[in-house]
Amino acid sequence: MNADSTTTELLDLLAESREYTKYFGELGVETIALSNDRVASESSIASRAAASSGTDVPRKLPVRLELPQPALRPPAADVAKSASPGSLFGELAAPQTTFAQSTERLEDVWRDIGDCTRCGLCEGRTQVVNTFGNQKARLMFVGEAPGADEDAQGRPFVGRAGQLLTKIIEAIGLKREDVIIGNVNRCRPPGNRQPTLEEAAICRPFLFREIAAVKPDVIVVMGNTAVRNLLEVREGITRVRGKFQDFRGIKVMPTFHPAYLLRDPSKKRETWEDLKKVRDYLDNLPPGTHEP
Repeated sequence: MNADSTTTELLDLLAESREYTKYFGELGVETIALSNDRVASESSIASRAAASSGTDVPRKLPVRLELPQPALRPPAADVAKSASPGSLFGELAAPQTTFAQSTERLEDVWRDIGDCTRCGLCEGRTQVVNTFGNQKARLMFVGEAPGADEDAQGRPFVGRAGQLLTKIIEAIGLKREDVIIGNVNRCRPPGNRQPTLEEAAICRPFLFREIAAVKPDVIVVMGNTAVRNLLEVREGITRVRGKFQDFRGIKVMPTFHPAYLLRDPSKKRETWEDLKKVRDYLDNLPPGTHEP
């Protein structure tokens, strides 16, 4: 193998590694494991390249990453086994969470976030908008990102969409102080645009830590951005709404974002059907299931 062909192979491996890293980053994978035999193989390639060119082998070599598939959903067969015939919700016993045991409080997460400057959204925001509500809540709502009102007040869902969300919460027999509400991103995107993949990937791990700290029984994800950042799905909200999904052992109900309902009130009926399923699921959980 001559030096040119070896260099080309190494560049191909590096490009492929970058693509894998980007893909799994979008899926929320935070841990990357390296395969020892793969590292040895790539080191051998680099050694041959150095021998051909007469240069020294660098200590740190670009290697192909063996990235584990994120365990965001159990196999379909396992889901089928747990669901009783005719059951709307599947097994009502507490699902086995795949979150590592968390001893954090939300304040610990917020302290780490601080006056965040990790992405460009910090340049146009007024303040960071963290998750807010009952830290022992059984029900959590997750949206996309703060709007103008949220950016000004420092709390999620306080504008027109937030007022509609409050009505939705009350319609299923709860009060706003009974639940906890957050967003994938904590800074308002310019012009209320959708957060980019990079912006969401930077902010999302903090949301995951909050979920692990609260351990809600159900998460209602509202809109495409929230759905795609919590679940391993590429479909839009119209396709996945109304069906319980799984996020690391926690029941998830995808539904329309309240801001969308303000633009298209005809979707309120479908959203109401989705939230009734959430209400009925919570009402039918065995006593003592939730462990705050």
